[in-house]
Amino acid sequence: MSAWLPDETTLHHGDGPHDGADIFALLRGRAANQTAQVTAAGAAWLAGAAAYPRSTLAQWEAHPSSPGVLPCGSAFDVVNVPTLFGRRMLEHLWADGPGSGPVATHRGRMLLFASPGTAQRLPSLLDWEEWGGGLEPRTGMDPQGRGGGDKVPPLLCHGTGDAVTVPPLTCTSSTPGPRWVVAPDTRSPWLPGPDVLLWACVRVTRSTASPAARNSIFPPADQGANVYDVSRRR
Repeated sequence: MSAWLPDETTLHHGDGPHDGADIFALLRGRAANQTAQVTAAGAAWLAGAAAYPRSTLAQWEAHPSSPGVLPCGSAFDVVNVPTLFGRRMLEHLWADGPGSGPVATHRGRMLLFASPGTAQRLPSLLDWEEWGGGLEPRTGMDPQGRGGGDKVPPLLCHGTGDAVTVPPLTCTSSTPGPRWVVAPDTRSPWLPGPDVLLWACVRVTRSTASPAARNSIFPPADQGANVYDVSRRR
């Protein structure tokens, strides 16, 4: 988008030397397969959603371990789903579909970054296809991750006029608060649209609960790994 800044301006701020380590130099050195760590290019893309990208990057450079708040509707929308349902959506997206854009977790929910306009269209598509509104918000999914009946659990769609909390630039699997599952690593990440997310929701709802049905991209709950097998990542 037009608010993105060139690399040389997004990674250095001011005319004088910096005190301490250059966090964006550290981000540039991240290994490409560390999908839960933001790169410098990914940080620039995120900042492009803000009204003042240069100031946003400066704040992140000063506080790289603090989460931020960004508006939706211009660079991205966010689809906010229950964690178990979101995990299964990602499994289908990576195993059978085109992959995903950036994904984060926050307060027991999974945040799927989507193309602008998705927040408005996805609920309408779910209702049109008669997949929406099938679960009570307090019950959601059963312990095995199955949806109630043949409906998709209630989704929270954040678009124009909304803002979301994004994880810190630097965090680990033990970091409290929001964390990246698939972190942004490019200035122009591919983002799924409402049709792709509708497909994933329907696949999860229709799928069987057999644990042998597929190999999960997620580690068991007692593991702290934050790198996933997403070799088809765009």
